Amino acid sequence: MSQLLADLMDRVRQRYVRAMQDNGQHEPYLTAHRVCQSMLQLSPAELSELVAEDPKLLSARASELVEDPAEIENPSVGVIICSNICAAAIEGLLAVAVNREWLGVDEEDRILVDAWELDNVPEVRSVDYSQVDGPNLDKPGNSQLSIMFNAAESEYLKRLAEAAHDAYQLALQVSSDYVVFAPEDLAPLIAENPLLLGLRGDGLVDEELFEGDPPAGLIISAHLTEMLLQQLLERAQDEGALALDSSGQVIIPETEDDNPTLH
Repeated sequence: MSQLLADLMDRVRQRYVRAMQDNGQHEPYLTAHRVCQSMLQLSPAELSELVAEDPKLLSARASELVEDPAEIENPSVGVIICSNICAAAIEGLLAVAVNREWLGVDEEDRILVDAWELDNVPEVRSVDYSQVDGPNLDKPGNSQLSIMFNAAESEYLKRLAEAAHDAYQLALQVSSDYVVFAPEDLAPLIAENPLLLGLRGDGLVDEELFEGDPPAGLIISAHLTEMLLQQLLERAQDEGALALDSSGQVIIPETEDDNPTLH
């Protein structure tokens, strides 16, 4: 855990203790939930800063932790990460409640929470991470993302000149070669462009491989791979290596998958 995240968690703990002391030590679980929701619904800028300091956050999965009904089926990367941070924070606050005897435990050391509190948890509304001011994925310039895409395009054109008949396969190969997957490589891209936090799985990641619950970072990599693939296919069309159909779409060879998923 980065120092930035540790400091945030400590502020959450302090707010919780004050809130419990102010309300007569009632509703320890609901109070923990309210404090976490008020302090950990992070803005895109705040969350991207946390990810830059602690790239391991990109390993987070939804894992039934997403509480916002609108986000459960296809949560954004930002919501996945925030939901994991909130779940860890609530767990820590409940441990504080047990230590201060605001909550008890059973014979197996499981924390006992009043059923009324569990039944009265307010509905959660998550931050919309697709609403981000600032740079976007199509903006030209010397961003790390544009540098990566430009390098991939240059390599693709070089290979295409030698094997134009394999335009689609070459595009698949180059897009996979150039897109980054490691959290520590993705984190700087997110810091530069928080809009990436608004990306969703959208069927781009192999459902069977990740049991429908891919890591947040892999969702970003899948989208970047798809974006780069489309850019390379457009260049192949410009070079005359691929044709367009009547609707203006690139014609993919029948033997190829037109919607590859990330494996």
